[in-house]
Amino acid sequence: MKQLKDQFLQPPFIKRLAQVLESQAPGVRSATFIKAVTTSPWKELELMDRLRKITDCIHNFLPDSYPEALRTLQKVARQFKGFDSLVFPDFIGRYGAEHLEESILALQQFTELCSSEFAVRPFIERYPEPMFKQLMLWSKSSNVHHRRLASEGCRPRLPWSFALKELKKDPSPIFPVLEILNADSEDYVRRSVANNLNDISKDHPDKVLELVKRWQGKSKETDWIIKHACRGLLKQGRPDVMELFGFTFPDNITGAPIQFDSSVVRIGGKVAFSCTLKTSLVEMGKVRIEYVVYFIKANGKPSSKVFQISERHETSQRIEVSKRHSFKDLSTRKHFPGAHRFEIRVNGVPKCEGEMFLEK
Repeated sequence: MKQLKDQFLQPPFIKRLAQVLESQAPGVRSATFIKAVTTSPWKELELMDRLRKITDCIHNFLPDSYPEALRTLQKVARQFKGFDSLVFPDFIGRYGAEHLEESILALQQFTELCSSEFAVRPFIERYPEPMFKQLMLWSKSSNVHHRRLASEGCRPRLPWSFALKELKKDPSPIFPVLEILNADSEDYVRRSVANNLNDISKDHPDKVLELVKRWQGKSKETDWIIKHACRGLLKQGRPDVMELFGFTFPDNITGAPIQFDSSVVRIGGKVAFSCTLKTSLVEMGKVRIEYVVYFIKANGKPSSKVFQISERHETSQRIEVSKRHSFKDLSTRKHFPGAHRFEIRVNGVPKCEGEMFLEK
């Protein structure tokens, strides 16, 4: 699979951007712009660093006056859409901090091309009061991209961006925005609301629980948001969260030790594992089944990660749980040799365990 940096911000986009800039900005020469963007260390740069380099080159080639440069860029941006268009809001986030009013209007325009979720964050951090008034306006917009920006832009822990520290401490300014969007007609917006709440739950789980309990049953759209928002809390196995979604304490369920198809696996390989679960009742009922791997870190200490297997109403008294796990290195996880413990959890409670060895 291609890396993201090999899928976006590629030569055809850079060439076209250079040509459009040349047509809209006196003095810009497309060949000179392309050379400025692609000079070393372009090939070594990761995706977001490449984005930033293009943004900086745009700034260097356009007039020094931010309002004048922005007007030119607004004309240029109309000819683009998709991920590559992130360069336009990135220009605002990087250079527009002293020009709040013009920048907000441009962010609203550019978010329709791709998203202004990253670029809006420096303004939220610097101008919290006027920006939350703007977020409220966007949350009521008829344009789905504006509504999604209202939620996505103020996520406390947005991936690929910096954390909004004040909102991590106190997320209360976010809640009025999410109240407006909690039954939005568009999945694009609802998913953002859920992700925002999931972010908040990492620092303020009880506040999120209080909110979702009040929202529960409002609509099927809102119920989906609630479930997706609580995915992190469900993985923690909190009994109050399990109960919220109908998963009772599984004291009637027992499990046999986990069986592996191999006791030793090389890094990059896979291991198949299974176990048997039984209940003393007529049926097992509603169960959420997960497995946990205690990965060995570089310092030799274990670090757990939870993976969901299934979630269903089980009418039988006995079920066989089986799964295959890959130890292939990922950009987000590197594997190290050592004994790896596995658990099977039912409704957040460990029921089976076993151990296998990972080697180089």
